[in-house]
Amino acid sequence: MGNMWTDPESDPRSEGNPEGELATLRAYLTNYRLTLQMKCDDLDPEQLARQSVPPSNLSLLGLLRHMASVEQYWFQRWLTHDPRPDVFPGARDSEFDEAVGTQECVDEAFTLLRTKIQEADAWLDDLDESRLGELVTFHDGTGAGSIRDILVHMIEEYARHCGHADLLRECIDGRTGQ
Repeated sequence: MGNMWTDPESDPRSEGNPEGELATLRAYLTNYRLTLQMKCDDLDPEQLARQSVPPSNLSLLGLLRHMASVEQYWFQRWLTHDPRPDVFPGARDSEFDEAVGTQECVDEAFTLLRTKIQEADAWLDDLDESRLGELVTFHDGTGAGSIRDILVHMIEEYARHCGHADLLRECIDGRTGQ
């Protein structure tokens, strides 16, 4: 297995050709969500919080926190019009700046990300594929985009940050992407 993340036989990510556009978008989103979490496997809190590419404040723990915030923003605030405040309120990049190497911070980040993913998936479970082109607005009535656009944006957001996670993890212990 060398520096591979997981034995291909036990990889939790799916392969294949899901039937339909919504199933395809969901499969890609799920795989990227799993990939980000896999990049964090077997690291201690200090390693997860390590800012491995100075002077950037980017860390694996910060990425987990950031993606919890992104999940809430797009799925809860845009798609369900839930006006709850940001999960990490404060200055821009607070999810990265406040990512400290404590077990409490790590546990909070993983729990929050999983919760936000579950909330998003519950909404997606009830989504009919015929609605993908439907325009939605932000909870306060500003901005507009289709449900499809939001799902593609979420895939893009995870893909970009999984690339960051590859580099961060390689700096920590030499493991490279798969």
